[in-house]
Amino acid sequence: MTDTTTDVPVFRQVGRPLAERSRDLLGRLTPEERIAMLHQVAPPVERLGLAEWHTGCEALHGAAWLGRATVFPQPVGLAATWDAELVERVGEVAAVEVRAKHAENPLVSLNVWAPVVNTLRHPAWGRNEEGYSEDPHVTAVFGAAYSKGLRGDHERVWRTVPALKHFLGYDNETDRSVTSSEMSLRTLHEEELPAFRGAIEAGVAGGMMLAYNRVNGVPAHTQPELVAEARSWSDESIAVVSDAGAPTFLVTTQRTQPDHVHAAAALVRSGLDSFTDNDANAAPTIGYVTEALAAGLLTSDEVDQAVLRLLELRIRTGEFDGDADPYAGITADAIDAPGARELAREAVARSVVVLRNDAGVLPLTAPARVAVVGPLADAVLTDWYAGTPPYAVGIGTAAAERYGEVEVVTGADTVALRATSTGRYVTAAADGSTVEASADAVGDDALFDVTDWGDGILTLRSHASGLLLTGAHWPMRADATRVGEWVVQESFRAHHHPDGTVSLLHLGSGRWVRAFRDSGLLAAEAVTLDKAERFGVRVVRSGAQAVAEAAAHADAVIVAVGNDPHLNGRETEDRPHLRLPSAWAEIWRVARESNPRTVLAIVSSYPYVLDGAAAAETVVWSSHGGQELGHGVIDVLSGDREPAGRLSQSWPATEQQPGDLFDYDTLRQGATYRHQADAPAFAFGHGLTYTSVSYDAVTVRDAVVPAPAPTHRHAAFAPRGGDDTVRAIVRVRNTGEREAEELVQLYALPSRDLSLPTPRRLLVAYARVRLAPGEARDVELAFGVDRLAVWDDAVRLPDAVDDWVHQGALRVQSGAYTLAAGPSAWDLPVSAELEVTP
Repeated sequence: MTDTTTDVPVFRQVGRPLAERSRDLLGRLTPEERIAMLHQVAPPVERLGLAEWHTGCEALHGAAWLGRATVFPQPVGLAATWDAELVERVGEVAAVEVRAKHAENPLVSLNVWAPVVNTLRHPAWGRNEEGYSEDPHVTAVFGAAYSKGLRGDHERVWRTVPALKHFLGYDNETDRSVTSSEMSLRTLHEEELPAFRGAIEAGVAGGMMLAYNRVNGVPAHTQPELVAEARSWSDESIAVVSDAGAPTFLVTTQRTQPDHVHAAAALVRSGLDSFTDNDANAAPTIGYVTEALAAGLLTSDEVDQAVLRLLELRIRTGEFDGDADPYAGITADAIDAPGARELAREAVARSVVVLRNDAGVLPLTAPARVAVVGPLADAVLTDWYAGTPPYAVGIGTAAAERYGEVEVVTGADTVALRATSTGRYVTAAADGSTVEASADAVGDDALFDVTDWGDGILTLRSHASGLLLTGAHWPMRADATRVGEWVVQESFRAHHHPDGTVSLLHLGSGRWVRAFRDSGLLAAEAVTLDKAERFGVRVVRSGAQAVAEAAAHADAVIVAVGNDPHLNGRETEDRPHLRLPSAWAEIWRVARESNPRTVLAIVSSYPYVLDGAAAAETVVWSSHGGQELGHGVIDVLSGDREPAGRLSQSWPATEQQPGDLFDYDTLRQGATYRHQADAPAFAFGHGLTYTSVSYDAVTVRDAVVPAPAPTHRHAAFAPRGGDDTVRAIVRVRNTGEREAEELVQLYALPSRDLSLPTPRRLLVAYARVRLAPGEARDVELAFGVDRLAVWDDAVRLPDAVDDWVHQGALRVQSGAYTLAAGPSAWDLPVSAELEVTP
């Protein structure tokens, strides 16, 4: 339809309602054009002035996969700030930089595939760094905050349109396309759905990505009841996209559909709108949907409904608004703005968690000489879903800026490798373009630093090129700037022969390294060990000795260790175990034996069981913080900023404590802070200050409240308007001599006598407060009574949706509840009683 008074198609008229504009555009498309819109790469429609359009742009903690962009802390680190306003600002910068990339290349999608709101139920999950918390409601708080920043606050046009990932029950990488997340309705409604509901109900998420796994035996991509439930949380349309390749998996790995035509029909009828399949080739999807329509497996109305949701998404981005798009003025100059740099540093500093300070070593206010040792002494590592930082400041560099005299030692052994087949040493060219066994003697070009990342996984860095040995090329090179790519090419494992020689297995290809006859060039190509080269290893410089010497000569030592986000746990690969690698524990022991003023600084994507370093008196943690990692960590270690970070995920005391990675019933396993029977090493909510804060009392204003009616509406973390609310006042006091950044936490502890199983403890409210020395303050906290609800299979609500998802209801049990306050889930010194009446 065209407005005859303006000659402007309705879909381009910004004053018209979204539904009217989208219906107008749908009506202008032919049936064939509508079908084509269902693929991730939608073709142009030149007669309507529609450009080619893509779903999906990664923006997990900043714009990703698009080159230079601000890199913020990983989401598990952002959540450790417990600062929703800060997380929102991070989302805003990410969205502005996506817009800037879109200005450079209009094919960059403004539909961002972020945030991830799967809960961090188990720390062995390979994608742990992508989530916010083990608590579903805390996950919803920070997922909604990040989404709000991505969305922006313009009424009509969204800065970007976030799609929440990954719906539903996705917390393991091992065999992820075939495993089934078995969950009761209790687990579904208490621990899974609330994490997604927050952002959708707040109107700041316009889409969802479905998960690879199955849920109770049925692929998550063909669960119409679950998709309908999520869509019921908003009056706006929610566009649903598939994960990459998942439509094909219905036939090939999950084998729940007889062919791709039936799979396409099942997907659309289950609520899927966009197929992320066959990369940029839309032809297979178009063909399958066309055949499904012809066979009567789909109706044109079902196709139209899916297309309509995608058109609404596009209209929300301002694609058809011309100069009326309020974000049209964002250009490539918006990348790496000064404010983004400042925010990146602030985000790291506020996320650093002081786990232990038993010896009072921290803060390191004014040491004359500092040693920074370990594999992450001056390294800034990025993960799969990070952008390319415009610069990077490591811990060693930041320490040198702050303290002046700093020695940086990686702790890697420096070795020379002699190929027994040639009798010559392996050398690398200055540019890393060749690696060959050609030297009669050991020079600088024959030296390699060997870093042990745990479980025998090694990287080798050439002294000649300064870069990593890689098997990505044939023959091999030493020109990799970092460990990376979908299949890592820079990691090796050593096989030790009885005669003392070693052979190197290239883990990316599964092939052994051999030396070419006559030329001596190395290649990762031998299929069997007996064909592998045997290398004699000369340790030219002991990493442990270097650490000991640096530590002995320093006034303070920072031992910086942690995972490379591409090794030992990442997308497609769960962690092999939870233990801190023994090589890193040894670096800490060597440093600690040489200097008691030693700080164990762990920079990682996930919690560890400290194991060999369990005796460390001083421990701090940061996620991989991005470009400002070093500044943020040193800001806190030096005391220039008071510690503000608190754990949003427990650190287990043992490897057994988190339970079975593949069992999603946390109550049955006693897993997560909600159900733990025994104390973890570091509790949910834990984090120290450099002073002391006492909790004097908690009082409840309304100590007797009625139970609300059973419902299917999941509680929000904060009370909604009209909710019955409990208000408590917690009195806290700074009893030390420094300012304190305190996270005041309030937990509900249900009576163990209630008839239905409940969490042992449940975070119901929190507040960040800054206390001056000697200051006491009454902190008011509030929560809705519905936060106490648990699922009751026996309840049936009138007029409820008649499907398996709604067979029961959320019900608040009458009885006694203890409200306890403190600095963590396992440190609750003050309490009061609450009675819920029928």
